[in-house]
Amino acid sequence: MKRVDYPNPFEWKNLIVRPAIDKASLDASIQNVLEQVRDNGDKALFEFTKAFDKVELETLQVSDLEIAKAKTLLDTELKDAIRLAADNIRKFHGAQISVEERIETTPGVICWRKDVAIDKVGLYIPGGSAPLFSTILMLGVPANIAGCSEIVLCTPPRKDGSIDPAILFTADLVGVKKIFKVGGAQAIAGMAYGTKTIPQVYKIFGPGNQYVTRAKEMVQQEGVAIDMPAGPSEVMVIADESCNPAFVAADVLSQAEHGADSQVILLCTDITTMERCMKQVELQLESLPRKDIAEKALQNSRAILFISMEDCIEFSNEYAPEHLIIASKKAESFASGITNAGSVFLGNYSCESAGDYASGTNHTLPTNGFARNYSGVSLDSFVKKITFQSLSAKGIQNIGPAIELMAEAEQLIAHKNAVTVRLKALSNE
Repeated sequence: MKRVDYPNPFEWKNLIVRPAIDKASLDASIQNVLEQVRDNGDKALFEFTKAFDKVELETLQVSDLEIAKAKTLLDTELKDAIRLAADNIRKFHGAQISVEERIETTPGVICWRKDVAIDKVGLYIPGGSAPLFSTILMLGVPANIAGCSEIVLCTPPRKDGSIDPAILFTADLVGVKKIFKVGGAQAIAGMAYGTKTIPQVYKIFGPGNQYVTRAKEMVQQEGVAIDMPAGPSEVMVIADESCNPAFVAADVLSQAEHGADSQVILLCTDITTMERCMKQVELQLESLPRKDIAEKALQNSRAILFISMEDCIEFSNEYAPEHLIIASKKAESFASGITNAGSVFLGNYSCESAGDYASGTNHTLPTNGFARNYSGVSLDSFVKKITFQSLSAKGIQNIGPAIELMAEAEQLIAHKNAVTVRLKALSNE
């Protein structure tokens, strides 16, 4: 990690830069994948799976037998852990169900808003070096609570053509039945356009590598909604003298092991704390199975020294991290100052891993500074909010004259007339 001491605000712009992704260089290859899947459907999916995943499949859809077998392959302890996480996620997201309320804005004019589930949603679940079955909980649980009528899941096959049993068990647990052995940009294309085997969906969710991320962005331009713009995962840790350096280092490395393009930012308020945290990072790094990946991520990362916690919070709001950890016994006192972050972890025992797996909050979060204007996935991500209004005769009489004046001022006479004919009809009754 590169160390920076007491930067002035003019330097902050350079310090909040994420690792660059050359999207232009990806576009040609991804566009080819999209076009091939759109034009050739399943045939293209089989070919791309053979080319990219080195797997020859006989069928794309996971069978009921494969799902049943997966349940027998997992340890009881892991299944219980997944169920515990699912329960907490269900509680947190279930509490987000909105109550329909009818508002009489003017006598005779009643307005309300109703949540309606998105009919067809697609979930992309990475399944390579780290099969992210936890993401199925984060997406499948709220999709079911929302009432989405069709939930499609795509995940890349393993070298033997199977799917990780934890992915299949978790999908079955949350009620996802349509599971397909397709990964990468081709999976996004399959869900966006639909094939003979994979149903077309209206909105695509889930993390992935740069190919998946760019494919989502490109199909969005064709009218398929996506959860949010995304980039490599990231965490910012703000630590003062009351932190536990071993805890801080563990949080830093838990993020760094995600991928070589991940980024970690450590902010400290004194040199001693920073040096103790960095020493712990060095020690813990040596024992990680994904050490090589974490080392590369740390090359993109920074440790920055500030004078006060207030300066740290101000810098954090400029950076807008996906995950923000405040490693301090006084963390709660700084919470009100946080305006830009995907998910916040307060105190020395609130590790990012809690939110990643089992606390109940969602781990599908905005990255690359999009926390300035995007929220993480929630129940709202799976619904549309449709407004209704009902006007009685008295209602149109009460607001009609104002509408006529406004429409005429905008020179939209047909709009005015839609009111005028009603008012005249009422005056003749």
